[in-house]
Amino acid sequence: MTTTSSKPQPLLKDPDRLEARLKEIPPEPGVYFMRDAADHILYIGKSKKLRSRVRSYFREANDHNPRIALMVMQVVDIEFIVTDTEAEALALEANLIKQHQPHFNVLLKDDKKYPYLCITWSEEYPRIFITRKRKLGKQRDRYYGPYVDVHTLRSTLHLVRRVFPLRQRPQPLFKDRPCLNYDMGRCPGVCQKLITPEDYRKIIARIAMIFQGRTTELEDILRAQMEKASEELNFEVAARLRDQIRGIQSLGADQKVALPDDTVSRDAIALMADEHHACIQLFQIRAGKLVGRLGFVADAQSGTPGAILQRVLEEHYQSVEGVEIPLEIMVQHDLPETEILTEFLSERKGRKVNIYMPQRQSKADLIDMVERNAGFELARTQRFADRNHQALLDLAEVLDMPDLPHRIEGYDISHIQGSDAVASQVVFVDGIPAKQHYRHYKIKDPTVQSGHSDDFASMAEVIGRRFRRYAKDPSLKRLGNPDFPDLVMIDGGKGQLSAVVEVLRAMNLMEDIRVVSLAKQREEIFLPGESLPLKTEAEQSGVQLLRRLRDEAHRFAVSFHRQQRSDRMKRSRLEEIPGLGHHRQKQLLAHFRSIDYLREASVKQIAEVQGIGTKMAQQIYDYFHPQMSAQEESKS
Repeated sequence: MTTTSSKPQPLLKDPDRLEARLKEIPPEPGVYFMRDAADHILYIGKSKKLRSRVRSYFREANDHNPRIALMVMQVVDIEFIVTDTEAEALALEANLIKQHQPHFNVLLKDDKKYPYLCITWSEEYPRIFITRKRKLGKQRDRYYGPYVDVHTLRSTLHLVRRVFPLRQRPQPLFKDRPCLNYDMGRCPGVCQKLITPEDYRKIIARIAMIFQGRTTELEDILRAQMEKASEELNFEVAARLRDQIRGIQSLGADQKVALPDDTVSRDAIALMADEHHACIQLFQIRAGKLVGRLGFVADAQSGTPGAILQRVLEEHYQSVEGVEIPLEIMVQHDLPETEILTEFLSERKGRKVNIYMPQRQSKADLIDMVERNAGFELARTQRFADRNHQALLDLAEVLDMPDLPHRIEGYDISHIQGSDAVASQVVFVDGIPAKQHYRHYKIKDPTVQSGHSDDFASMAEVIGRRFRRYAKDPSLKRLGNPDFPDLVMIDGGKGQLSAVVEVLRAMNLMEDIRVVSLAKQREEIFLPGESLPLKTEAEQSGVQLLRRLRDEAHRFAVSFHRQQRSDRMKRSRLEEIPGLGHHRQKQLLAHFRSIDYLREASVKQIAEVQGIGTKMAQQIYDYFHPQMSAQEESKS
């Protein structure tokens, strides 16, 4: 279905080819792909009538928002997949977006504002923790959220850890015995496997019901088990179940929502938006109790309010289990494809799911309450954006830049007297850390080694490696390229800055990259070729932005240096053992976690590691116990 032309023209510039392609698309439900000249997928969408939906993008009278208009200008080919039903199209679209992650499908902004709760079902003994980064690498892991009220989430998790026996540490404190948490009854002895994975997963499954909003169902299950334990005169178990029921009841004691029908599970969603941001709130109400308040931030230019709500609901419910989907979903605006979403959710739920705009006063008041909360989040987002914008304006004025710096990169070097020298690259986009663009460097200069450091040469090496592809290929786009920085900040003084300037000039990039340095002691900003720092105040917003960038680069560099140093120290001991290669060293450290645990292990325990035979296990044991080895030799 793709074009065979070496340099295909956008379809908007080739009306005949556009019309021919549109006629090939059937008026059936399915998924469509928009591709650019490099054959990259720009956008993936769904529709119950493919031809009508795709044609709507290319009508002259269609008033697209700037984002979609930019996308349409780049489309050179259209592909499609026909499905049997609209619900199948929605499910297929979700899977394809996760797989390809097209740029113009981005709606929800992952700005780490709201945290998630994660349960690592992929592990033998699952962990429960709060995170602001939703990793989708392991499909079996489950994420709940994003939660707006961080304090409530932490309080809930704290109570859960107190009521239910859970693993309290990511790694065991001792190798051959449980810690004090086991004696206190707070942990079932996961580190020593004193509880089977099956029994532990049953505990986790109960806890998951709390974050699924199924507390009433969980209470009924625990109450039945408590009564059974009492009948069997197992009063200790009954008392523990009673305490768990009381703990669960205390979670929603102050969260009663007045609705006439408190037996139906329902979600209510609404948004507030300005020209740039749309803040969405989703209230989860179960048995008349507000059990969860989720928050999302979207690009206000990505569609109409109804379209934004539709996409949020699609993305949210595709990541939850069918049992978590409520029977009613109340929306603030009409959704453009209510029927498709209703069919999809009903199929997953196994029961009819209703999506509607409430008309009755009590339910309309609930939507108003959700909308007000979304308004408060929007005001907070605006204040944060205004502070960032003011900092960028001030920085542009200080550095005499014609435009605001969109992408700023910061670099720092970390080492201890030249050993384990590393560098960091951190990126701020519009004044906000963009951690997906962070990068580590190991310094390769052979002259930088233990006992001899050279920060100037190290910084020059890193900058050379970062921009060498632009030096090799002058045709690479720079202006407007999201990978090319508007400003580069070097952590250091005039010496580091001069070393970087020399490299950039050698690569003919000095005219394209604005570079400054920020000295630590007096927070002074130096420009290339200037002997004196700029006249600035340490507390002005633009300087504070550079300081945040510098501190983040320093933190990132130091953490990577510590990791490298720790790995080297572990390897250095094992490298002294004859015949023990790098691969088997990694397996030993992965199995025993530390050199101390390995030192305490017996020959039999060491031999259990994959790739370590009895003979090698004996060598490793003898290395850590030379006196024992000498005694054995004297006896023989």
